[in-house]
Amino acid sequence: VQLQASGGGLVQPGGSLRLSCAASGLRLDYYAIGWFRQAPGKEREGISSIGSSGDWTYYADSVKGRFTISRDNANKVGYLELNSLNSGDTAVYYCATCRARVAGRCLPDVWGQGTLVTVSS
Repeated sequence: VQLQASGGGLVQPGGSLRLSCAASGLRLDYYAIGWFRQAPGKEREGISSIGSSGDWTYYADSVKGRFTISRDNANKVGYLELNSLNSGDTAVYYCATCRARVAGRCLPDVWGQGTLVTVSS
């Protein structure tokens, strides 16, 4: 059972990226999905999550209005669109299934390998 985040890379300030989350060994469409990030020297931060049918979403204040979470259950893929990126968004981004939701925040269960997003000119 594994998740895999992809789509990271080097982007200039103000730029955009779209991250994807795919799964092997489980039906991703059965689960809420959470996106997390960990910047160098900082703790992992939960930044966004979405219900299994897309019926609810959550955004941390740090990304609200700039990032958009979505999912395509037909293809069993989750997405996180990153816009208006700045250097503070540089981090390894991870997706995870959620075992529960507390105040909108995803409590992660199955983690995937992360993808590095670097925002630099």
